[in-house]
Amino acid sequence: MHLARFLNRLFKKDGFILVDANLNKYIVGSPKNQNAITLKLLDKKLHYKLLLRPDLYFGEAYSEGKIKIENGTLTEFLDLALMNIGRNELNFFSQLLNKFSGSYRYLTNFNFIKKSKMNVAHHYDISDELYDLFLDPKRQYSCGYFKNENDSLETAQNNKIQHIIKKLNIKPNQKVLDIGCGWGSLAIDIAKSTNCEVLGITLSENQFNYCKKKAKDLNLENQVTFKLMDYRELKEKFDRIVSVGMFEHVGRKFYMKFFKQIENLLSDDGVSLIHTIGSVNPPRDPHPWITKYIFPGGYTPSLSEVTAPIEKAGLVVSDIEILKMHYSYTLRHWKENCIANKKRIIEMFDENFFRMWEFYLSGCESAFKWGDQVVYQFQLTKNYTSTPATRDYIYNT
Repeated sequence: MHLARFLNRLFKKDGFILVDANLNKYIVGSPKNQNAITLKLLDKKLHYKLLLRPDLYFGEAYSEGKIKIENGTLTEFLDLALMNIGRNELNFFSQLLNKFSGSYRYLTNFNFIKKSKMNVAHHYDISDELYDLFLDPKRQYSCGYFKNENDSLETAQNNKIQHIIKKLNIKPNQKVLDIGCGWGSLAIDIAKSTNCEVLGITLSENQFNYCKKKAKDLNLENQVTFKLMDYRELKEKFDRIVSVGMFEHVGRKFYMKFFKQIENLLSDDGVSLIHTIGSVNPPRDPHPWITKYIFPGGYTPSLSEVTAPIEKAGLVVSDIEILKMHYSYTLRHWKENCIANKKRIIEMFDENFFRMWEFYLSGCESAFKWGDQVVYQFQLTKNYTSTPATRDYIYNT
């Protein structure tokens, strides 16, 4: 079987049992356990589709129930696969197809305001209840900050908020902008802890309505304002600008526009912090399954793709922090919460949606553990004196 031979070239550590749609069994790699993970293919077309483009068709087949995993979980199989594949392309054909489709997406990926709003609605306006089922109570839909791997999800997300607030080095009565404010918890916590005026903007109507109600319920309407608008529409100046988990949706063609807008909106002595998923590899095309089913228009940049437009926009990179395993831990909590609420999610959507969401969270968890994905936190200023000379102010307060 061609697929089995191809997989045996990839799997050098541990292994699994492959059962094709004709019920033929193949040993892939060298399984360490007697009861090895078993991957069953329930559709004969997968014998060739997985050979041609596994990074797209595996996720599709799992979501549609055409792949069954026994003697292990989806995460355990993906960990095994990515431990062997690492940060490499799967094969020549997959690389070629990704290059072609990725080039097409780059040429057609015009994330103008209307298109950006459509992309956001595709993911973030699905259902507020869905996000309540797997996120922390503050609905932080971004990487937590784990001071200890065993921290709870709520603790890690609160750690992240406080870490960002300290990095921004906010002074009383300053004006703060939160670009892509999500469900508003960062903006609200900044307002409560610093006595500043905060503006949060989002393109998600569900998030906007939630934020407005939350600010009203907390009697913070005079201090925190939320607007349904694009960052490109802003004109006023801010002392601090923060953006968490939004830069992935900007689009490669708009990096220069984004950072030039940060430079325009930031006061001369201002500080900005951009928190984004990124890659430790050289620039490559987006993951085809994630682009098609989860984040249309999304892209996780290489470090080299971000620093050049920052420099050209006239901004100074005053600090870069790389968070490595933190997102893997965060995704593990989200996945476990989803599995615990499997029955309710299927009632809300269907079995295929649950399996798609499980694959999304499990795949990303493994990618941050074994693949090329990390989180970058860029601290940006216009001069060298806007932040203290050392990092002590972040950790000693």
